[in-house]
Amino acid sequence: PAAPEPLSPAGGAGEEAPDEDEDEAEAEDPERPAGAGGGRGGPGAALTRRAVTLRVLLKDALLEPGSGVLSIYYVGKKFVGDLQPDGRIVWQETGQMFNSPSAWATHCKKLVNPAKKSGCGWASVKYKGQKLDKYKATWLRRHQLHVPAAAADESPASEGEEEELLMEEEEDEVPAGVSAEDKTRRPPGKGPSEPTHQEATLPGKHVENKIRVPVRYCMLGSRDSARSPRTLVEVTSFAAINKFQPFNVTISSNVLFLLDFHSHLTRSEVVGYLGGRWDINSQMLTVLRAFPCRSRLGDADAAATTEEEVYQSLFLRGLSLVGWYHSHPHSPALPSLQDIDAQMDYQLRLQGSSNGFQPCLALLCSPYYSGNPGPESKILPFWVMPPPEQRPGDYGILMDVEMVYVQDGFLTNDILQEMMLLVEFYKGAPDLVRFQEPWSQEHTYLDKLKISLASRTPKDPGLCHVLEQVYSVLKQGS
Repeated sequence: PAAPEPLSPAGGAGEEAPDEDEDEAEAEDPERPAGAGGGRGGPGAALTRRAVTLRVLLKDALLEPGSGVLSIYYVGKKFVGDLQPDGRIVWQETGQMFNSPSAWATHCKKLVNPAKKSGCGWASVKYKGQKLDKYKATWLRRHQLHVPAAAADESPASEGEEEELLMEEEEDEVPAGVSAEDKTRRPPGKGPSEPTHQEATLPGKHVENKIRVPVRYCMLGSRDSARSPRTLVEVTSFAAINKFQPFNVTISSNVLFLLDFHSHLTRSEVVGYLGGRWDINSQMLTVLRAFPCRSRLGDADAAATTEEEVYQSLFLRGLSLVGWYHSHPHSPALPSLQDIDAQMDYQLRLQGSSNGFQPCLALLCSPYYSGNPGPESKILPFWVMPPPEQRPGDYGILMDVEMVYVQDGFLTNDILQEMMLLVEFYKGAPDLVRFQEPWSQEHTYLDKLKISLASRTPKDPGLCHVLEQVYSVLKQGS
């Protein structure tokens, strides 16, 4: 069956998705006075927000071209762009060029949420920490004195966009478990040589730890487009709804070992695939191997390479694709509404045209959530039950999956090699965890990693020396 595309770290970047209104504005002559020309709404109508482009703001010296001066925060992801002298935007991650803030914002958001229809560009994109809306409002007040300041301050947004913009504002605030220092470090970028830009706090805005409070499934009700897709949902046990788990699961300790190691390396979300076997007669799903994705969001070339490597590895080992994993670095090990919809989609894809039932397992790892009881990561296995037939529009029901844990006797050479490849992949990255720094009063981040992996490590006395070599390279690289 076709591989699922978990949050598509391996997802390729698509065509530009320009915003209709703003691209019309881009086509206008920036040298022409803003109030000149035939507007569509009578005298002075051309002097509208759509007539203000990045080129206009650059020409009037409200903005200056520069590397990494533009940024977007969306659902835990940060995108960084360069502002060109001609007003175009170059996305640093891929080098793609966009003609307007909305084109760039829509493209980036669709990588995270394919259902996204628009980008809310001027309200989503920031220039040196301030939303572009603020600079547009300044220009309007300077050139359109008859418009009240309050009327120029904000771009109109739909109900759904307003909720989304509130979500994005939350991304500016320091999440629980992340230090203020962490917040100033660059998320995924091209390398350590790129400058770090500290995001400015909006005037009068209080920065505080934002804790994502989970909700119970019974409190969700029908789908609501205004509800944040980042909302965390509590899992339900099969016993609680008087049902039996429709399949059994056994999982190798090496699977949890590798995905836990992967999740510890970076402050960004990670994803990967799960390989194993499905026995339809015994209804047993056996998870034998984790395949981390060594690629960044929107890197189409690396995505294709990663997926091809996974297919080859599965084929050579006689394994099938049986699921996926991802991390919530600083949040609880509870899926979000977006995760629920993604898992439901992957279950349908993995099922394919098969007449027999075939499960798709999801694992969620939370390495650095401050609410975890100790240094060990919390790993949640989950599956989504389709909503009741009489309410097909509801969210799927998030189910906790019981697993039988099988302790492996040794780490295979390919797992040790995968660990070194991951260390090399994140080496020097701005979102790499600094393992020599303190995680708590008693432990460094490296200590925390070792403790978390200990219960998943095979009891092989010769393994300690090998792992210490990996940890030494990891410490040097960070």
